[in-house]
Amino acid sequence: MANYTEAQWNAKKIEMMEKCFEGFSEMGLHGTGIRALARYCGCGTAKIYTYFEDLDDLIIQSTEYCMSKVEDDFMAKAPTDVEDLWRFIDEIPYWTAEKHGKKYRLMYQVYTHPKYREYGRKFFAGVDQRYTEYAKSLEGKLGIPYQKLTPLIFILIRACVHYALFEDEFYMRSQIEVLKETLKLFVMKYNPNAIPKED
Repeated sequence: MANYTEAQWNAKKIEMMEKCFEGFSEMGLHGTGIRALARYCGCGTAKIYTYFEDLDDLIIQSTEYCMSKVEDDFMAKAPTDVEDLWRFIDEIPYWTAEKHGKKYRLMYQVYTHPKYREYGRKFFAGVDQRYTEYAKSLEGKLGIPYQKLTPLIFILIRACVHYALFEDEFYMRSQIEVLKETLKLFVMKYNPNAIPKED
């Protein structure tokens, strides 16, 4: 490891976090230790201890990193204009459930555990900030103030995560339909030159 540059070491650590998080997603959080993860990753336990102090450190760091990457994936699919809103809202719950469902389920196992709950509070405080910035980035594209968009993003995320966890179509669709109606009203109020259309 001493021959690695800092960038190489960080890249290897990221690779290990992603693989271990995937392992937890497949095998479950409880009862999965360093040895089981090492087998899953195809490496020795010493390699894991190279990057993490113990199992708790691995769980905390890998959960925060991998779930922040889920946010990045979500934001990368942002609508480009008002008309693109409806494509985004209709597609995103199914897309993220298929792509990230196991990760969401693991995240809630981790962050609702008494041992890790404080880390969850810190992570979601960061989520609040990141999605506010996300809303600001959409303000110019949609013509709707970010203060109005931010709570709607939270509603969409909640609907998506709940669907990913439980595949509850009724819960998800009822929120999505109300979200669409609210967005139409905001478009008419703040961006009347844009005509909201649905496929």
